[in-house]
Amino acid sequence: MSRNLLILAAAPKLSELRDTLVRLEDTIIFALIERSQFKHNSKIYAANEMRFRDGYSGSFLSWFLKEVESVHAKVRRYQSPDEYPFTDNLPDPVLPPLEYPPVLVDPQSININDEIFNMYINTVVPGITAQGDDTNYGSSATRDIECLQALSRRIHYGKFVAESKFQDPKTHDEYVRLIKEKNRDRLMELLTNVHVEEQLLKRLKAKALIYGQDLSTASLSPDGSINANGRALLGLNSLSASSSEVSDDKVKTRVDYDLVVSLYRDYVIPLTKEVEIEYLLHRLDNN
Repeated sequence: MSRNLLILAAAPKLSELRDTLVRLEDTIIFALIERSQFKHNSKIYAANEMRFRDGYSGSFLSWFLKEVESVHAKVRRYQSPDEYPFTDNLPDPVLPPLEYPPVLVDPQSININDEIFNMYINTVVPGITAQGDDTNYGSSATRDIECLQALSRRIHYGKFVAESKFQDPKTHDEYVRLIKEKNRDRLMELLTNVHVEEQLLKRLKAKALIYGQDLSTASLSPDGSINANGRALLGLNSLSASSSEVSDDKVKTRVDYDLVVSLYRDYVIPLTKEVEIEYLLHRLDNN
């Protein structure tokens, strides 16, 4: 999933970035599946629901997130230009700093993790979990943090996407002109590729359908097809996972594949574009 950002000589090409973004799709889907095995456990998201010895009055998830990010900060996680913390006032690294090539312009100045956090807590968690409380607070919060970190990394990768598009000789001059004009609407049109977005959503539906099925009884048939629970595994006939393949007998999966699609369509893609636009609008600040 990770790229070695220490060896980048220039912004990665879009084709190279898409390889990383496609692998992040897998990470996000599996993280959602892991979180869905526990109930909603709404207590971990509410302030003052749990008592802390240090007098902290926020939610259990916020407290745990700060603790985890404090450890990660000590080993330089947030010095990487593709990693962004949800909390602030983190400790300095215990390791010497790494010298990342200056591929991005002021990479740390744009951080929309507050939006990602609110979207995840208020929309994603209720959609992927059963209502109720099973007291698995630590396990639920651990999976929440894995989901949040993966979503943040995917969305903030929009900076690399924006830089790659900006450097493209075919559109570079147009980007420069629109940035100088502060023309958000036209920038949005220029960076949007409807065909790529449609293919992404089809691929996500297929992946979520396949990964979400119970494969504990999976076996390979003589004709090469994969069977599980006495039936052929759905989603393998076509990467598009067409509606005709799944609508006649919708399979119960560990995470709703339609929810995964809507997560990307309604939040991940728009938030990534928000990051791209903000990055581009400041791309020429030091010129």
